[in-house]
Amino acid sequence: MDKFFSLSDALSDPVTMNVLLGLGVALLLTPLGVAALGRIANLSEAIRGDIRSRYRSWLVIVPAILIPLLLGPGCTILAVCLLSLLCYREFARATGAFRHRSISATVVLGILAVTFASYDHWYHLFVALPSLTIVLIAVIALVPDEPRGYIQRVALGVLAFLLFGVCFGHLGYFANDSRFRPLIILIVLCVEANDIFAYTTGRLFGRTPLAPVTSPNKTFEGCIGAMVLTTALYAFIGRFVFTGTVLDSPLHLVVMGLLLSTVGQFGDLMISSVKRDLGIKDMGVLIPGHGGVLDRFDSLVLVAPAMFHYIGYFRGIGIDQPTRIMSGNFGG
Repeated sequence: MDKFFSLSDALSDPVTMNVLLGLGVALLLTPLGVAALGRIANLSEAIRGDIRSRYRSWLVIVPAILIPLLLGPGCTILAVCLLSLLCYREFARATGAFRHRSISATVVLGILAVTFASYDHWYHLFVALPSLTIVLIAVIALVPDEPRGYIQRVALGVLAFLLFGVCFGHLGYFANDSRFRPLIILIVLCVEANDIFAYTTGRLFGRTPLAPVTSPNKTFEGCIGAMVLTTALYAFIGRFVFTGTVLDSPLHLVVMGLLLSTVGQFGDLMISSVKRDLGIKDMGVLIPGHGGVLDRFDSLVLVAPAMFHYIGYFRGIGIDQPTRIMSGNFGG
C-alpha cells in the first residue's frame, strides 16, 4: 500500500512545490498572455477562440496529471497505464485495428503486463516484454488462418504496443525512483511547453514551412524557437532536479533539453503522419481544442524512452529502491 499511496512526502521536494506554484501562477496569467499575443500577432477571432478552448482544457489536464503524481508512485503508474489504454483506443478506432480482436486484446494484455513490471519494479521483465509481446502478437495473428492482410494486422498491433505500451511504459517506470515527482514533472512540463513554444514562435516569426504535407502549420522558425526556449527551461529546472548528480552540468542539461525538444517534435510529426495517412484531422474529440488524448500527448510518446535511457545511463533510475516488491514473495 505504501507503494500505491505516498501522500506524506507529496510536497516535501522543493522542486515539486516550486513548480506547482509556478504552474498555478502561469495558469492565472495565461489569459493576459493570450490577449497580448492577440494584439502582437493580430490573431483572428477564430484563432483566439481556439486558444481559449485549449486554455480551458488545460485547467482540467493539469490537475489530471498532477493529482496521481502527488498521490504516490502506484497511482502514477496506473495513470500512465490509463493514458496508454486511452491512446491505444483512439489509435485502434482510427486505424481499424480494433476489428482484429485477438490482436487488440494482446496489445491491451501487453500494456497491462508493462504496468505490472513497472509497479513491481522488475526491470528484467520490463525489458523482456517488448520482444515477448511481439512474438505473441505474431502467433495470435496466425490463429484465424487468414494469410491475406497478415502483415498489416501484425504491423498495426506491434506498432501500437511499442508506442503506447513500451514508450509510455518508460514514463511509468520513472515512478520507481525516489525523486519520481520532480523527474516526471520536469519531463511532462517541458514536453508540453515545447508544443506551446513551437506554436507561439511559429505564429510570431514563422515563414518557412517545416513539413507542409505532414503538418502544414509547423514552421522551421517555430521548431528552432521551441528548441531554444525548451532547452533553456529544461536546463533551469533540471539543475535543481539533478543537483548532486553527474547530470548537474551545463553540457548534460543542454543535451537533455535539446534531446527532449527534438524528439518531442518528431513524436508530434509521427502522429501527424499517421493522421494524414488516414485522412483525418484528429485522433479523437475527448479534449476540446486539442482533439483526442493522443493528439495532446503525441509529443510525449518518443520522449519518454529517450529521456529514460539517457537519465538511466548516467544517473540510474530507482537504483536505491526495493525491487520485485510483489513477484519476489513468490520465490523469484
